[in-house]
Amino acid sequence: MKSKAIAAILTISFLSPFLLAACSNEEPNDASSPFQDTLIFARGGDAVSLDPSEVTDGESENVAQSILETLTTFAEGETTTEPLLATEWQESEDGLTYTFTLRDGVKFHDGTDFNAEAVVFNFERWMNGSAEDFPMYGSVFGGYKDDPSHNVASVLAVDESKFELKLKGTQPTLLKDLALTPLSISSPAAIEESGDDYRSNPVGTGPFIFKEWQPNDRIVLEKNDEYWLDGYPKLEQVIFRTIPDNSARFNALLSGEVDMVSGLDSENHEQVEGNPELQLFSNPPLNLGYLGMTITHEPFDDPLVRQALSYAVNKDAMVDAFFSEGTIAAKNPIPPAVEGYNDEIEPYPYDPEKAKELLAEAGFPDGFEMELYAMPVSRPYMPDGAKVAEYLQSNFADIGVKAEIVTFEWATYIEKALNGEADTFLLGWTGMNGDADNFIHNLWHGDNIGSTNSTQYNNPELNTILDKARTITDQQERNELYEQAQVIMHDDPPVIPLVHTSPSLAGKANIVGFDPHPTSRVITTKIEFEQ
Repeated sequence: MKSKAIAAILTISFLSPFLLAACSNEEPNDASSPFQDTLIFARGGDAVSLDPSEVTDGESENVAQSILETLTTFAEGETTTEPLLATEWQESEDGLTYTFTLRDGVKFHDGTDFNAEAVVFNFERWMNGSAEDFPMYGSVFGGYKDDPSHNVASVLAVDESKFELKLKGTQPTLLKDLALTPLSISSPAAIEESGDDYRSNPVGTGPFIFKEWQPNDRIVLEKNDEYWLDGYPKLEQVIFRTIPDNSARFNALLSGEVDMVSGLDSENHEQVEGNPELQLFSNPPLNLGYLGMTITHEPFDDPLVRQALSYAVNKDAMVDAFFSEGTIAAKNPIPPAVEGYNDEIEPYPYDPEKAKELLAEAGFPDGFEMELYAMPVSRPYMPDGAKVAEYLQSNFADIGVKAEIVTFEWATYIEKALNGEADTFLLGWTGMNGDADNFIHNLWHGDNIGSTNSTQYNNPELNTILDKARTITDQQERNELYEQAQVIMHDDPPVIPLVHTSPSLAGKANIVGFDPHPTSRVITTKIEFEQ
């Protein structure tokens, strides 16, 4: 099973002379040195895999983005697309055939050529896989090679620098989809050489080369001296440190042990803004933090129960207590910045008495018992999952629902949630391409049960609307369909939308070249330290 193989990575220690030195008292960024060429980035959880095609979690993707690259990318600060490994493209009149021209002279880190055959190899690898292997590919392209819903007709190399992608139906988000980190292009030679171990030995074309992974401690990347973009990267080394506790992570920044941190507590913002040696990086909100309800578990198969829990949560008080400036209480499963957001929907008000009435109507006048999974790591949409879980536990207790809080190590947590093992669970999503499809289709279309649809939600009416939105290119028509989809999900909720945050990172004041992107991606190519 792939899940067992991934879990096994997290129990293996990759030791080397460098790592032994790195774990000593000698920090790579010695304050006495006149130049700083190593960035130490601290985050709340470790990567699950360094092959981005087989994961959907942000911790894995944020490392992979420095190692591997996609065909298209997002403009700085925006979700419009720009060239990356593909320099240009032509679309046929019927919108079904795209011809991509690739960047010349690019090599993978193992010295092999990046070319059209390499792109075709990656597509064939993904399409011949499954939801367990490559979940995002199946979500983006409607399945895999033998699935009737698979939207890729063929991928062919025209010559060394051009490939042709033929679709079975129009895909209005294609160029944005190709910018998603799980569709990064890997070295075919490295995949064939490493086999199942490729997830801990990634080889791409990016600005940094993978060197070491010490699970639950650090991942070390070193400069790609042959990188195709002249003058970049600026750094010699990037180290991703795992420090699960928010306070410990922030203290590591204050002490100079690390250079940047994600997952700030709300009280840290004032400290950063008042410290001349630090700076705050705020991402525009393009995310959703939510409480998922697994509808294959009783009593969550009853919409009345899910509605009752929705009335029980005092979101405004929760935002004030646990989230930073810029956070808004969510009422829909997509953030307001996404086209198609339905602002006409009235949010569930905080109404414990209404919640009790609905529970009684559903046959639970005295409430019931359930498990509530609390996230063990800090994520942009959920800086402190433990505190939020305790708050929800208190809200639910007020209507007679006893929630037992449980948690697991991050990789196990994700696996259990995706497999539908939780009654309820805290999770979230950061929009990867700025389109409503990326939220609603990925997370709640019935076809994605077993991959990205953790709630096991399968509403035929919603599925039909989402499928139709994928077949038309007129954005206004698509917006109307997504507005309908949000009404369905409001009346038959698989989740309680909790918050849309403006995620913040903190870093040393002399860091320049970092783009706090709406997708919360961490791109290290242009980061440097002002001397």
